[in-house]
Amino acid sequence: MASSTLRRVTKALLAPALALGATIGLASAPASAAVWNSCDQWGNTNLNGYTLYNNIWGSGAGSQCIWANSGTNWGVWANHPNTGGIKSYPNQTKAINKSITSLTSLTSSYNVSVPSSGAYNTSYDIWDTDHDYEIMLWVNKTGAVGPLGTSQGTVSLGGHSWNVFKGTNGANEVFSFIRTSNSSSGTVNILPILKWIKDTKKWMGNETIGDVQFGYEVTSSSGGLNFTTNNLTVSSS
Repeated sequence: MASSTLRRVTKALLAPALALGATIGLASAPASAAVWNSCDQWGNTNLNGYTLYNNIWGSGAGSQCIWANSGTNWGVWANHPNTGGIKSYPNQTKAINKSITSLTSLTSSYNVSVPSSGAYNTSYDIWDTDHDYEIMLWVNKTGAVGPLGTSQGTVSLGGHSWNVFKGTNGANEVFSFIRTSNSSSGTVNILPILKWIKDTKKWMGNETIGDVQFGYEVTSSSGGLNFTTNNLTVSSS
C-alpha cells in the first residue's frame, strides 16, 4: 500500500537522523566490506549516481540498518514487529527529470535475494517532479500486503504481466502494477508503462518523471530479515 509523498520522499531529506537500530544489523552485511552503512532512521548517501535511503517512516517500526558496496549493490537488515502498516521503504533512487514524451527509453534491471517470511513487497516507486502521481511496480510480494485502490484488470507491458490498481492516498494518485507471479530478477521496460497510463488510460498528462526508486516496502520482519539488492540499474535516454 502506497504512503504519502511527504513520508516517502521529502521527509527522508528534512527529518533529523535518529539512530533507531543498533549495530547488530550490520552483522548481516556480506563478507565484502561495505563502503557505507547506516542505522539512522533517515540515513542516506550518494554512490555511483544513485541515492540510497534507509527511510524508516511508518509508525511502530523496529530496527533497520542499510549497507552498500556500491550504488547498485546494497541491502537491508530489518527487524520490524508483526503488526499492520508499512514500517519502511529502504530504497535506491535514480533521478531522471525528463518528460514522458522526451524520453526515448527508460529501463531497469533488477536482481534481488529476499526472505520467504515476513510481510513486504519488492517494488519500483516512480514519481513525477510535482509528486502528483506515484507509479508502483511490484515485482514480488510476500505475506499480508496489498496495493491501494481498486482493480483495473490485467495488462502485459514492459516485458511483464501485471494486475493493475488505481487509487489515492490523499496526497497523490497511485497507480500500482502487481506482477502476476513473483520474480527475483529481470528487466522492466518502464517507458511503455508510463505511456499506457498517459495515452491509453489518460490517467495523467505529459508529466516530468523525477525519481525512479527501487526498494523494499516492509510491513513486518520480526526477528530480523535480510533483503539484498545484488544488482539494480536504471538507464534512460
